[in-house]
Amino acid sequence: MGAEVSAIRLLVLGAIRERGRAHGYQVRSDLESWGAHEWSTAKPGSIYHALRQLAKQGLLRAHEIAPSTAGGPPRTEYELTGEGDAEFLSLLRTALARHDQRIDELTAGVGFLTCLPRQEVIALLKERMAALEGWRAEVARHWTPDSAGSQDGEPITEIMRLWTHFSGSGAEWTRDLIERLEKGAHAS
Repeated sequence: MGAEVSAIRLLVLGAIRERGRAHGYQVRSDLESWGAHEWSTAKPGSIYHALRQLAKQGLLRAHEIAPSTAGGPPRTEYELTGEGDAEFLSLLRTALARHDQRIDELTAGVGFLTCLPRQEVIALLKERMAALEGWRAEVARHWTPDSAGSQDGEPITEIMRLWTHFSGSGAEWTRDLIERLEKGAHAS
């Protein structure tokens, strides 16, 4: 899972994938209804910029449509190309499997988890959980709260506590999601 995930790319591609074909305002409205403007960089300007960039990269096909009868400029509707669908699925798989991404990337991935087969999502999340547990074990190998030189008030002590907590809580959340999926939650 080496691809770099961009939450805005994943969100825009996913929103268009869900609609089949959409213009920028529809994508923006969908993302706002999901609250993405609160937890990601999905602001109006970045959404329209992403649409243009994704079309330029061949991931979206742009269609000029006639203006409404009320007037105004023609709108551009977008749909995924085959490459765009492949990119969306690659970003989604990476967002679900990685343990070291930003929270908005993981959040976007979780928002689209029903776009993949349940067993694949579970396998990706197990990769994430194993990586988090490995990270926590690595931190523990080099630091324990009682070890010599580990003193309260030392910044490195607080950093190690943060990493231990973050990796542990991330693994716990992932394990819980896997269990819910195995019991049938989030049917696609």
